[in-house]
Amino acid sequence: MLGNISALNRPADLRNREETVHSMAVTNTFSRRLADYRKWRDDLIDAIGEYQNWAEQQGFGSGEDDLRIYELIDSLKADKLTVAMVAELSRGKTALINALFFADSKRQLLPSDAGRTTMCPTELLFDERLPPCLRLLPIETRSSTLTISELKRIPIQWTTLPLEIDSPGKMAKTFQEITRTKMVGLREARELGLFRPQNDRESASASTTGMMEIPLWRHAIVNYPHPLLKQGLVILDTPGLNSLGTEPELTLSMLPNAQAVMFVVAADVGVTKTDLELWNNHVRVTRGAEKSGCLALLNKIDILWDELRSEDAIAATISRQALETARALGISRSRVFPVSAQKGLLAKIKADHALIERSGLLALEASLAEDLVPSRELYLREMVAREIGDMVRGTEALVATRLAATDNQLNELKNLGGKSRDVIQMLASRLETEKETYDGKLENFQSVRSVLSDQIGILLEYLSMSSFDRLIAHTRNDMQDSWTTHGIKAGMAGFFSGIAESMEKVNRQAHQIKGLVEAIYRKFDVGQDVARLKPVGFSLLTYRSELQRLQDDAEAFRNSPAMMMTEQHFVIKKFFITLVSRARGIFEQCNGGAKAWSKAILTPMMTRIREHRMLMEHRLQNLNKIRDNLENLGDRIAELEATRRALQDQQRITRTMLGKINPAVTATTSDNDGHEEQKKGPEEISGPGITAL
Repeated sequence: MLGNISALNRPADLRNREETVHSMAVTNTFSRRLADYRKWRDDLIDAIGEYQNWAEQQGFGSGEDDLRIYELIDSLKADKLTVAMVAELSRGKTALINALFFADSKRQLLPSDAGRTTMCPTELLFDERLPPCLRLLPIETRSSTLTISELKRIPIQWTTLPLEIDSPGKMAKTFQEITRTKMVGLREARELGLFRPQNDRESASASTTGMMEIPLWRHAIVNYPHPLLKQGLVILDTPGLNSLGTEPELTLSMLPNAQAVMFVVAADVGVTKTDLELWNNHVRVTRGAEKSGCLALLNKIDILWDELRSEDAIAATISRQALETARALGISRSRVFPVSAQKGLLAKIKADHALIERSGLLALEASLAEDLVPSRELYLREMVAREIGDMVRGTEALVATRLAATDNQLNELKNLGGKSRDVIQMLASRLETEKETYDGKLENFQSVRSVLSDQIGILLEYLSMSSFDRLIAHTRNDMQDSWTTHGIKAGMAGFFSGIAESMEKVNRQAHQIKGLVEAIYRKFDVGQDVARLKPVGFSLLTYRSELQRLQDDAEAFRNSPAMMMTEQHFVIKKFFITLVSRARGIFEQCNGGAKAWSKAILTPMMTRIREHRMLMEHRLQNLNKIRDNLENLGDRIAELEATRRALQDQQRITRTMLGKINPAVTATTSDNDGHEEQKKGPEEISGPGITAL
């Protein structure tokens, strides 16, 4: 109570300033969370680099490990957090982008007027390698076989306009370029796959004039140094059902890869037939209705703010509309956010906290901060654990091996106190014999590695990009250039069947290789007082699930109303090109993963063999020196005790590094070491080359 009285007694201008500060603090929830995420990611990159430098200084590094770490760091640095806005025409999604992310510019950054404004998919991001600019991909590139992702790597294909960021007026004028259209003949529209005769109004107009209005640009990229974009945020603004239907890459790649999808409907009309078609055919099939990061925004609730009705009545109407939206889309009510983009932007510009709160943007921003960012952070944690967790654990195990060997040597030397030179000579001779036996045992190690190398070669051939490209060529030949619904269905079935067959061969071969390596581990186990090594399997689960999702998306898209077009052959052809491009990317990732696994699978054993041989030589040197001069015993014990202390320090460092790099990294593994289980007969367990061991 005293606090409230005190607040009322403060001067009005002071209270206004405090309310403004509070308002901006609340509305910047997402911005602060994104900044925290960026700092966490940068700290993670620094920790990984620190570990790499330390490992090199201690002699623990290798060229292959260095390459893995460099690639991981590059991947983390390039990490982006993508939010996609999806809606039919005139739902206010561009206004929402302005209100949610760019209100600090004190004006509408992107064009957002009555009627259709976004004529092509638009990405907002920041690439520090480029100056502020608007990059535009001509609509004519639709006639090529290249995807948008491929065209992004060809700068000459794009028209680039500079952005004068110090002049909002000039910048807004430049952005108007995104809305431009042009009139073309029906033949050209058909060649570009943009003629939609099922649209009665469009068909009637085209039949009368012989001309059709189409977008001037196929895709736009805004490179703008906004603080949120600098922190790695990417915003994808899509121009409605027609564009998603004619640009399969949006549905098959861009939307599934976005960390959040905001589906926008209008509060005054609710979920319309075209809204539902857009949701079912382009959002639900690629994201799943309840997938994290998939939200529905009930925009334009300010239309329902009737001064002749009570606040309770208005709130009840909005709540009812939100519930109906949830029911129509088949999602929980908690995923529907009633908002007013127009009032929210105005409130932020005027620092009107009450209006900001009423606009519903606070709840939406809080959801983005609490759901979207943490889920991305978890993804990166899991990626780091997957990429280098075993490497850090391997370093820790190596230090433990050295420490155990040092303890054994210390005990051995301490037990030599009072022993004669003849006894020491006997121990040295016994160790020399042990070393010769071990060296003899290692002579056939190279032949065993040769067998393993042959098996790995078979595995990599199954995953070679040349074999995948042969599958693509075979599929095209089967389709015989018949881009009909039946043709694409048969082609898709054969295509995914071929991929599944390759993956099954890889799975069997990976099991065989793991069995061979386990036999190698058993044969060359050095028997030290450390944990027995166990090779890690190669898991195909991630790649198989991604390919299955792609196949499901492809089937849903093929059966969608968007495919029921006169110029269907064009859309299906583009769809197939996009499908193959994504599948090839997944296959290439699997290929890279298999190569990294095959190179690393013997590394722990080779490291332990090298360590064991080095420690045997060191023990032999100590015994020979002590035999020649019994007075050296104390010095040797002191040296080993110093080594032991240094190793204990290294052990503490590795354990600290484990926690610093990723607290989620533990020494536990899955029951099958991340590999897919399958029933094996005796012949599969033995495998080629194992009996020769």
